[in-house]
Amino acid sequence: MTHSTPESTPDSTPESTELGPEDRKIVTLARSARARNGVAEGAAVRDETGRTYVAGTVSLNSLKLSALQTAVAMAVASGAESLEAAAVVSTAETVAASDLAAVGDLGGAGTPVFLAGADGAVRARATAG
Repeated sequence: MTHSTPESTPDSTPESTELGPEDRKIVTLARSARARNGVAEGAAVRDETGRTYVAGTVSLNSLKLSALQTAVAMAVASGAESLEAAAVVSTAETVAASDLAAVGDLGGAGTPVFLAGADGAVRARATAG
């Protein structure tokens, strides 16, 4: 299935928003986290062993984390050594620089980050770094 993509921006490219099955899975998981928890964003990451970590936005008085930062933290806390890919479902137009940095910290520069809307359609592909 081909999806339309936005104009290129510094953190996204119109290339390759068509996903393979493993990348589609993390988009679906991110979408379900957002819907299930009633939060602004849902995210999922896949580590080097294929395990997935799913999270929503954390918004406490003493702690604020985006969904993607939370998913990365969950991966780290579970012993992941690297990331293969990440996905975030949000109404945002681009992936936040802080989210890309968190993915890059664990996955390294070039780790793909897919940005999808609430309908699950991927709107952009960014790279961590």
